[in-house]
Amino acid sequence: MKKSDLKPGNDPRGGPPEKPAVTGSGLDFIREIVARDLSTNKHGGRVCTRFPPEPNGYLHIGHAKSICLNFGIAQENGGVCHLRFDDTNPTKEEVEYVDSIMNDVRWLGFDWKDKLFYASDYFEQLYDYGEDLIRAGKAYVCSLTADQIRDFRGTLTEPGRNSPHRDRSVDENLDLFRRMRSGEFPDGTHVLRAKIDMASPNLNMRDPTLFRIRKVPHHRTKDTWCIYPMYDYAHCVSDAIEGITHSICTLEFENHRPLYDWCLDQLNVPCHPQQIEFARLNLTYTVMSKRKLLQLVQDRHVWGWDDPRMPTLAGLRRRGYTPESIRRFCEKIGVAKNDSVIDIHILEETIREELNRHAPRVLAVLRPLKVVIDNYPESQVEELDAVNNPEDPSAGTRKVPFSRTIWIEQDDFREDPPKQFFRLAPGREVRLRYAYIIRCAEVVKDQETGEIIELHCTYDPATRGGSAPDGRKVKATIHWVSADHAFETDVRLLEHLFTTPDPGQIKDGAQMKETLNPRSLEVLEGCKLEPGLKSAAPGTRFQFERMGYFFVDPVDSKEGAPVFNRVVTLRDTWAKIEKSQKGGG
Repeated sequence: MKKSDLKPGNDPRGGPPEKPAVTGSGLDFIREIVARDLSTNKHGGRVCTRFPPEPNGYLHIGHAKSICLNFGIAQENGGVCHLRFDDTNPTKEEVEYVDSIMNDVRWLGFDWKDKLFYASDYFEQLYDYGEDLIRAGKAYVCSLTADQIRDFRGTLTEPGRNSPHRDRSVDENLDLFRRMRSGEFPDGTHVLRAKIDMASPNLNMRDPTLFRIRKVPHHRTKDTWCIYPMYDYAHCVSDAIEGITHSICTLEFENHRPLYDWCLDQLNVPCHPQQIEFARLNLTYTVMSKRKLLQLVQDRHVWGWDDPRMPTLAGLRRRGYTPESIRRFCEKIGVAKNDSVIDIHILEETIREELNRHAPRVLAVLRPLKVVIDNYPESQVEELDAVNNPEDPSAGTRKVPFSRTIWIEQDDFREDPPKQFFRLAPGREVRLRYAYIIRCAEVVKDQETGEIIELHCTYDPATRGGSAPDGRKVKATIHWVSADHAFETDVRLLEHLFTTPDPGQIKDGAQMKETLNPRSLEVLEGCKLEPGLKSAAPGTRFQFERMGYFFVDPVDSKEGAPVFNRVVTLRDTWAKIEKSQKGGG
């Protein structure tokens, strides 16, 4: 892959993504449809959307795009947005997922008020509509096995074949369907199928299954039902029952739209919503399949659904992303008609922009190197003024202690500095942030390993605050923490979970494992932080100066013992130079 492929907005699978589909009115194509419908009073002036997750996993960043779109369109047009759980497959659904989804939608800032629904609310109506289809000669009970149904369906180039049970009488179909409901038959022995067209070029229209037998308790209806509606059937009928006006879904359902319309055309439902498809969100270095995310959890490649490396909303929340940044990201990428891949750096830049404005600055040394300032009084401690946020003057200043012994970053010193390295080296001066200019006088090494363990420096008392009265130039400023006052804790550095830009294309589980990034989590122990951070509350965010933005983990932190997750790195000249130096530059 070329470097150019990784620039923001480029699709690593070939070419730049489509720009958001914006019309001459300035609206995206979905909002234009809604505006046109309102102007013609198509739905009696109503706008009613819905967010319809299946409770078979945690929501991820892709779902956030759908949430913002559905709730956003409703809010903008004085309408309502329903939260409806399409809970039609009890083999994969759990109450844990239901609770997490509601929590995530609320966290993003949206409220469904009294419009909370479940497809299971409509099981009786869905069953009755099934009988209506049978009576109308539009559905039949098929006794082929799943493999036989698949074989009879045909291929993209060959038409399907009619089931031998397609011409059963209405009475026989009603009898079998009712006995299916009563639990008389084992799983897999019968299904209810729509009678449409086995020669249709759209495979979804080749007599699709509407109901199947599943003798599995449901998380809401318990053992009441042993037959369950298929998603395509339950979804459109649920939309109609609820009076949805615009059924907005992702592009993979485009070929399902004829079936959506067919079902509603055959039934006496309250309304006929319009299905509109938009491109789902795909991010580089990220998988968006709940099946693959579940595999990561089950195989223990991550801590759980809320692992801060996961693209789930729970994971992003635990990493330190804010709901405002997620909503802003969804606004940035817009709504398109064709699938594309968005560079994850756009998401990272969005949270970086927000935290730059709001996150307090603090001093933290992640890989400490001891520095003794020989000519600084041994017992002296100064309280220096440090700026809390230069982007927000109202944030004010704080006091940080300074003493004879301090910690600096190991990477801020080179015994044999390469070109373009302007930080501390033997005989060289640097500026300590908010403090003094120091000069390196001596390097102390471990006699056995040769590792640098301590530096001895001198300071210029006339440079308090970092400026030199004589006007001499000091090219670098580094951060530090007083050794006598430092708070010690663990810090987690988080990176992309995968090494390949497009892990979503990987289908084999073993191959997915091979593409996991071994550096996605690095736990640094014994980090030295300014003392005020010892009382940092779970859920608070900071900028560790020159190191990035960090978040106090709300799960693993305890009172007086915060654990920090890196939300995102800084993007600055220092970081670029650091990268080149690590590469030997």
